[in-house]
Amino acid sequence: MFDRGAKFTFIYEEIMTTNVFTKRLQQLTDHHNRLINRPNERLQPGNGIFDRYRYPILTAEHTPLFWRYDLNPASNPFLMERQGINAVFNPGAIEFNNKICLVTRVEGADRKSFFAVAQSDNGIDNFRFWDDPVEMPETDDPDVNVYDIRLVRHEDGWIYGVFCTERKDPSAPKGDTSSAVAQAGIARTHDLVKWERLPDLVTPSPQQRNVVLHPEFVDGKYAFYTRPQDGFIETGGGGGIGWGMADNIESAVLDKEMIVDSKAYHTIKEAKNGLGPAPIKTDDGWLQLAHGVRNNAAGLRYVLYMFMTDLKEPWRVIHAPAGLLMGPQDEERVGDVSNVLFSNGWVQRGNKVFIYYASSDTRCHVATSTVDQLVDYCKNTPSDPMRSALCVKQRRALIDNNKPFID
Repeated sequence: MFDRGAKFTFIYEEIMTTNVFTKRLQQLTDHHNRLINRPNERLQPGNGIFDRYRYPILTAEHTPLFWRYDLNPASNPFLMERQGINAVFNPGAIEFNNKICLVTRVEGADRKSFFAVAQSDNGIDNFRFWDDPVEMPETDDPDVNVYDIRLVRHEDGWIYGVFCTERKDPSAPKGDTSSAVAQAGIARTHDLVKWERLPDLVTPSPQQRNVVLHPEFVDGKYAFYTRPQDGFIETGGGGGIGWGMADNIESAVLDKEMIVDSKAYHTIKEAKNGLGPAPIKTDDGWLQLAHGVRNNAAGLRYVLYMFMTDLKEPWRVIHAPAGLLMGPQDEERVGDVSNVLFSNGWVQRGNKVFIYYASSDTRCHVATSTVDQLVDYCKNTPSDPMRSALCVKQRRALIDNNKPFID
């Protein structure tokens, strides 16, 4: 006998489920649109070197809803997040088709990272992800994880991406599921969509991180800034920002590495340091942005610092301001890996410079400056005298010079 009550119950539940789905989808869409359309605000008064902005420019919530949710009410009636995003951070940066494009590190809830492009007209807000993440080709030895891409428009006509490729350490003892090997992956593109994967960079070092391609040929060769290290995390006998040159890019091999900027005791780069994005060329030299790491009672602290190298000899440091340019503040201190600032991307538009950085391996930010300001900062900020007594003398000299101007 036909059960009218059962049919009514079924129809009622179906209507209610559809209403829940529709209402929730509208809420998610409204929240997402408010977030990606929110104007950013420059924070004043700043320090005269750069300006920070109030809001992060990219977070996990900025990723498209259709990356995270199954939008079919039949297969996902409660509109649950099916493939979560944990973080968006460490973006490479480039100006492309009059847009500022960030090739970000997107980390899924499964801990695997992938690359995805987000673009903005003004570089400080309204970043929107392209519909599809980057499909980065693999080598014959597949990557387990890829991240932290540095972008450079090289004078050979290609846009190169140099990134960290991570694989499980084949020599790890049985049962060790955390030991890894990091190397520098290389890919190139003309449109940020289709990428040609090249063989990984070969160097004398057991592990490589934070490798950056110099944007110009040097003596007809491809030049790389490296970060040689003995272990996946610890630098061991390695460390410092290195320099080496390869005869070609299709099978790039560095026969030797020399240290450009070394780590140093009781400094912001005591534990390790590495170059950020590719340098910016100026009349006075190459502007270099790097990160320095030191230990403290709470663990590792990552900060950003700058130096300049010679125009004709990009491996030779000519100016080295003391200490950090930028350290984590406020919410920037908190995240998956707290107390960390990291940058692997900046963009020059005329005299203006957009510095893209991530905080605590969680979110992306922007700071703005100018070439003139950054050159002035590098050339006229005193270098580190390396001892407390000399630091006091250095500061006293500044105070004495200021006394005629003190009311």
